[in-house]
Amino acid sequence: MRMAIIDMGTNTFNILIVDVLKNNQYKILFNDKIGVKLGKGGINNKIITPEAFDRGLRAIEKHLITIKKFDVEQIITTATAGVRSTENGIEFVQALEKIFNLKIQIISGDEEAELIYLGVKQAVKFNDENALILDIGGGSNEFIIANKEGLIWKHSFDLGMTRLLDLFNPSDPITTQEIKKVEEYIDSNLTPLYEAVGNYSPKKLIGCSGTFDTFRSMILAKKGGIPENIKHSNSYPIRLDDYEILHRDLIKSTLEERKKMEGLDMVRIEMIVLASIFVNFIIRKFNIKILTQSAFAIKEGMVYKILTVKN
Repeated sequence: MRMAIIDMGTNTFNILIVDVLKNNQYKILFNDKIGVKLGKGGINNKIITPEAFDRGLRAIEKHLITIKKFDVEQIITTATAGVRSTENGIEFVQALEKIFNLKIQIISGDEEAELIYLGVKQAVKFNDENALILDIGGGSNEFIIANKEGLIWKHSFDLGMTRLLDLFNPSDPITTQEIKKVEEYIDSNLTPLYEAVGNYSPKKLIGCSGTFDTFRSMILAKKGGIPENIKHSNSYPIRLDDYEILHRDLIKSTLEERKKMEGLDMVRIEMIVLASIFVNFIIRKFNIKILTQSAFAIKEGMVYKILTVKN
């Protein structure tokens, strides 16, 4: 069977097409994203603007053209924080369902965190030690604590990068004072996480989705490109000193300078500085010793969940 997953994120609408094999295995045929910026100009007012509405509609249209080319039998479409936290999110979903004859699941922050974990555990090997998983989105950030025995704790925070960008509208380049304000805001909104980290003491951070994919590609670009053995790897260990150099480059960069940075996806140019401030804050706050990027997250988690439930 051939299956497609469309993940309607706040910043990008992502697509994964897979062939289902035996024993709950699957082969990835196609994996791509379209920049939509669904939360731009409205997320903190709890609305999807008409412009974002239109960008979302066009992205779904493009993804469905791709799906048709691949002769897909089953389509699963999910919507996350950019839809669930807005007053006209239901209206947006209903419009897409009517126009494209789709069934769209609006998933909760808790469900999103669980799917992220199910994706990450396929890409990264867990051991006895507790690890902290972080998925940075446009509308929300999910934190999960897990080890080889399974998921221990999860929470979704409305601290996505579209929200922070809209809230702080930083200078170009961002100033030291602005960084301090952003960090203070992050700090004041993570109380449940502090309690969980206090209880479970993770020292490894596993980052997934666009921000960490970008860190991986930028660090590898600096090193002269992607080696063959890493090109198709589902995870990548990021050296903390490599990340710190990248972080310093990002926080002192202007928008124009970032446009010329190798490995930086254009759809993340505005948000990558705030995303790196967030990651750097977490690394320092929890004295993280190991950083790993996972190429798998919510889409792969959804495939895993469907296959394991069916069998």
